[in-house]
Amino acid sequence: MEQRMKRGIARKAGFGASIVLGAVALVGCDVAMPSGMANILDMGWPDPVTPEGQSMYNFWVWVWLAAWTIGAIMWGLMLTAIFSWNRKAQEKRGKGEFPRQLQYNIPLELVLTVVPILIVMTLFFFTVQTQQKVIALDKNPEVTVDVTAFQWNWKFGYADVSGNLMPNGQAYVGTDEERQALAEESARDPEDMKNANPIHGESMGDQSYLNFNEIETLGTTEEIPVMVLPANTPVEFRLASGDVSHGFWVPEFLFKRDVYAHPESNQQERAFQIESIEPGAYVGRCAEMCGTYHAMMNFELRVVSPEAFTEYMEFRTANPDAPNSEALAAIGEEPFATTTQPFNSDRQTRDGDNAVQLGA
Repeated sequence: MEQRMKRGIARKAGFGASIVLGAVALVGCDVAMPSGMANILDMGWPDPVTPEGQSMYNFWVWVWLAAWTIGAIMWGLMLTAIFSWNRKAQEKRGKGEFPRQLQYNIPLELVLTVVPILIVMTLFFFTVQTQQKVIALDKNPEVTVDVTAFQWNWKFGYADVSGNLMPNGQAYVGTDEERQALAEESARDPEDMKNANPIHGESMGDQSYLNFNEIETLGTTEEIPVMVLPANTPVEFRLASGDVSHGFWVPEFLFKRDVYAHPESNQQERAFQIESIEPGAYVGRCAEMCGTYHAMMNFELRVVSPEAFTEYMEFRTANPDAPNSEALAAIGEEPFATTTQPFNSDRQTRDGDNAVQLGA
C-alpha cells in the first residue's frame, strides 16, 4: 500500500513536470500565437514591424504563457496543501494533525530538483537563440545609415546604398571625404597647445570616430529629423554619439541600442542590422537620460516603398542643398514628421505649452 502511494505521488509529480516542461518548450516556437491570446499576454508591447521584432514578440508572449502555466500549477499545489492538509481536513478523515511527510521520497525530490533546472536551461537556450537572431550581422544590408546622436538631437547620413535602389543603377558611397579628413585630424591636438591631448594622449575634441556623409538629415529645435528608408529591405545602422551617452529606440523595433562616444573604445559594436521594415511612419526616441532636453530628443523613421526611396535618393543627390522636407514632398510624402512634434526649448514653459507649431 505504501509503495503504491509513493508511485502514485511520483506519477502525479511526473505528469505535472511534463506539463511545465511542455509549456516552457513552447517558448521556442517562433510562430505567432492567436491574436486574442497574444493581446492579453504581450503586456502592452507594440506590434513589431521587423522580423527581429517579431521573433522577440513571439518569445515574450510564449514566455508569459509558460510563466502563467507554471504559476497555475504552483498555486494549485499550494492551495491543495493549504486546504487539503490542514488540521480540520485531517481530522475529518480521521487522521492525525500532520499530513504524510514526503521528505524522503527520492523520486519526488529528484523531480523537484531536475524540473527547475530544465526550465531555466530551456529559457536560457531560447533567450540566446532569439538574441543571436536579433544581433546577427549577416543580413546583407542594401542601405547603411550613420546615426549620430548629440545633445539634444540626431543626424542621419547615408553611407552606402546598393545599386538597385539608385536611379543610375550604380552603388552609392556617401562618405564626405573632406569632412572625414578633418575629423581624422581632430584626434590629436597640436603639441604646442595648452593642455594638449589630455585623454590618454588624445584630444578632448576628437571626432575621428564619427562618420560624415554627403547626404545627411540634421535635426534642429524647429524641425524633427526624418530618416527615410526603403521597406522590405535589409538596413544597417551605425551608431555613435557626439557627446554623452544616448539611446537609439524605435518602439516598434522592440529593442533599443545604446549610443556611445568612441564606441569601439567603450567595447560596443556600433552596428546592428534589420532584415526588413514594414512601410509606415514610426516615432524614434532617445532612451538614455542625456540631459535637460532628453525627453524632447525625438526623430521619425519614415519607411517608403523601394521605388519611392529611389526617387528620394535621386532628388537628394541632384539637390544637395535642398532640405529633407523638400525631398519628402517630391516623392509625395508629408514633408515634416507626423508622429511627433518639435518642442520649444525655452525654459519658461511651465504652462505646458511647449510644442512648436510648424507654419505658425
